[in-house]
Amino acid sequence: MYDDNNIKALRERMVAANPNLGHAENNDKWWLLGTSGCHLCDIAKQVLTQFQAVQPIAYQQVDIAHFDEPLMMEFATTIPVILTPSTRLNYPFSVMDLQQLFIQSYIANQQ
Repeated sequence: MYDDNNIKALRERMVAANPNLGHAENNDKWWLLGTSGCHLCDIAKQVLTQFQAVQPIAYQQVDIAHFDEPLMMEFATTIPVILTPSTRLNYPFSVMDLQQLFIQSYIANQQ
């Protein structure tokens, strides 16, 4: 897991490529980046479901195949990826990693 000062700009590029992500209800959601047929993405969804049992978060699945090629290639070798409004978390991750990410996101939103 790492903080990236360019997360906001990255999310803006993704919204430009997929305007549906720009809806207000998606602003604070976590985004699970992946694509269909990705078995690791299926595992990541299971981990998120387990995490939601203890922390009810909302996330949006985002298929990188709907992006232009440069943006898609930025994630092609790292999916699944969780992108919060302030942090990027590449796979592999566990429920404990998601808990830490949630705490970091909460702290970032309080500042």
